[in-house]
Amino acid sequence: MRIARTPVFIIIAMLCLAPLAFAQDDVEGAKDHPLVSRMPGYYIAEYIDKDFDSVPFKDAKGQELNVEGKYYYIDHLIKEGAKAPSAVAIIRNFINAFQKVGGKVVYQATEDLYMKVEKGGGVTWARVTPYNGGDGYILEIVEQKAMKQDIAADANALASDIAATGKAAVYGIYFDTGKAVVKPESEPALTEIGKLLKESGSLKLHVVGHTDNAGDLASNMKLSQARAEAVVQALVTKHGVDAKRLKSAGVGPLCPAASNGTDEGKAKNRRVELVAQ
Repeated sequence: MRIARTPVFIIIAMLCLAPLAFAQDDVEGAKDHPLVSRMPGYYIAEYIDKDFDSVPFKDAKGQELNVEGKYYYIDHLIKEGAKAPSAVAIIRNFINAFQKVGGKVVYQATEDLYMKVEKGGGVTWARVTPYNGGDGYILEIVEQKAMKQDIAADANALASDIAATGKAAVYGIYFDTGKAVVKPESEPALTEIGKLLKESGSLKLHVVGHTDNAGDLASNMKLSQARAEAVVQALVTKHGVDAKRLKSAGVGPLCPAASNGTDEGKAKNRRVELVAQ
């Protein structure tokens, strides 16, 4: 009985083509975002999702602003043999797709699109960036939300930290991205700061705003100052603290509590600190 043998050059060709064929599949764990489907003929070459991150987007004037929330990074590549659309076609397809779900264009360049969808009380930001003439495109989506605060401010703990180190970090004070209006969910932390000041009648504090390093320095310095002033105002008007006992300051990203190289570090750096005068 004679056994048929496959020629060596065919085996080599099959081995060389196998990785290429495999590469046409989505990477493990990848999926389309429920808000919008992918362009036909593409597969997902890289996929990242994070429960919380701060990502630079652009406003209507093309100025950078940081958006915080659940983050998706989806890199698409055209499949072997499929014809890639132009970058302009990709941009226009996504404009139409997002407009169908109530979205609007925030900022648009030739190969860069920023959109926003406000729906059901939530805000979702999206960025579409074609590259290599349409052979690939990156879709970035942030479902905007404040970071879940697991550690609440406590008057006794704040007093202990100030006594030991001269300062105390407060992570339970919330603001919308790029804004300096204290959000209502900050009330428990503000109540504890008010309690601290009532129990320590001689204590005077610098209220210092801090940011991470995302965005430009000048904007972060201005924002951190405005947020510190907003906290002082809330303590004075809503919690009966004597304004003479508080001074506001903003240092932006200049005094990090942790490395800005990780999401966790950035979250620690976005804080308000109480510093004994």
